[in-house]
Amino acid sequence: MPRSLSELRHKDLFRTQGFIAHQWVDSTSGSTFEKCMRKTPTTPSKPPREHFKTFKKTIARQRAQWLRKWYALCLEHQDDLALILTLENGKPLAEAKGEVAYAASFLDWFASEAERTYGEVVPPANPSQRIITIKEPLGIAACLAPWNFSLAMITRKVGAALAAGCTTVWKPAGETPLSALALAVLAQEAGLPAGSINVLTTLNNVHEVGSALCENRLVRKLSFTGSTRVGKLLAQKCSVNLEQLSLELGGNSPFIVFNDANIETAVDAFLLAKFRNAGQTCITANRVFVQEGSYDRFAAALVERVKSLRVGNGVVDGVTIGPLTHERAVEKAVGHINDAISKGASVLLGGAPFQPDNLKGYFIQPTILSNVTPEAQVTSSCFFRSSNSTLYRARFRSCSFSVARHYQAYPSLVSSCFLNPPLDAHFPSVNRSWVGSGCEQDIGE
Repeated sequence: MPRSLSELRHKDLFRTQGFIAHQWVDSTSGSTFEKCMRKTPTTPSKPPREHFKTFKKTIARQRAQWLRKWYALCLEHQDDLALILTLENGKPLAEAKGEVAYAASFLDWFASEAERTYGEVVPPANPSQRIITIKEPLGIAACLAPWNFSLAMITRKVGAALAAGCTTVWKPAGETPLSALALAVLAQEAGLPAGSINVLTTLNNVHEVGSALCENRLVRKLSFTGSTRVGKLLAQKCSVNLEQLSLELGGNSPFIVFNDANIETAVDAFLLAKFRNAGQTCITANRVFVQEGSYDRFAAALVERVKSLRVGNGVVDGVTIGPLTHERAVEKAVGHINDAISKGASVLLGGAPFQPDNLKGYFIQPTILSNVTPEAQVTSSCFFRSSNSTLYRARFRSCSFSVARHYQAYPSLVSSCFLNPPLDAHFPSVNRSWVGSGCEQDIGE
């Protein structure tokens, strides 16, 4: 397994320019930022509308073949993609390889869906009429991806758009542009035609690029994964042109353990649900509720397991937690810890920034806070943008109490619940509920 960019087997995967209509182009100013391009690239010779008019006429089977080829190339170059991802995001190589496989799976899925774009025949009320629905490509789709799963969130959005016959414009996060550009290299090799994929990278002009994608009438669909704050802004801007919008925003997911739960199983699931990608996921288990009868056993088992986690450079064997993405994440984590302590919480483990193995970087100790009060920021804030490796726990006596506390907090994307029998769990207003599991374990994540 390579450990530096110089060891990439597919050297062409490392790109630092924008990708427009099958051309690698510099920014209009020629300047760059620390990881990649700083401003919007030069305009391609052929207008985006013309590329869409051509691409939408391709047959579904051809689009499926392109996606399957792209899928195969991602798996063929899994090690190289994982290395690029680890070096710019920080997650351990094992996690990065898992994300590459996860990202590729979306391309495989949508390749099959491309050939199932069926219409419908609807029984009419008038016998002289015939009602038929036909599905057609919508237009140019803008895909705004986050830094925490920069490969998977792109393929999930772009794969769907291409399968439907829509051309795409990607805007990866400024913190992780290189993995998106590597994906574009493989998409080009897979045979996807010019103009079907375009990659705009920016760090200092995120607002301007986002506004342009929302307000440009050529863009008919926008998909965004990120913070709730930014999602609200995009919804406002897209409403001007009634641009179709899909949003996956942040949450503050609960993890609930009852007295009759298997403590070892619950701790195993919690470690995955909390510490994957250093806690920087939109479905991270940020709030832990443990019933009184199991509280002390769960706490003791959790402290011992968390002590065994190794924080460090993601390319080093044995490292299980990498750095946070940027300095703001560390500052936010420390602020939340100090706020919780000032409002009555106690520290069972960790609680401060540190430099493992004398590494310089954005590291924070894996932290367990006990008896966090409802007034603490950690119980009501969205952690998507600056999540951290910190655990927050509270006792409860009855099921009704834990569920009530769950609903009082910030909206959740998911919830995890451990009890016996598991079918007794039901959380009707949560997008997804995992019972006896956590963090997409049931689908191989």
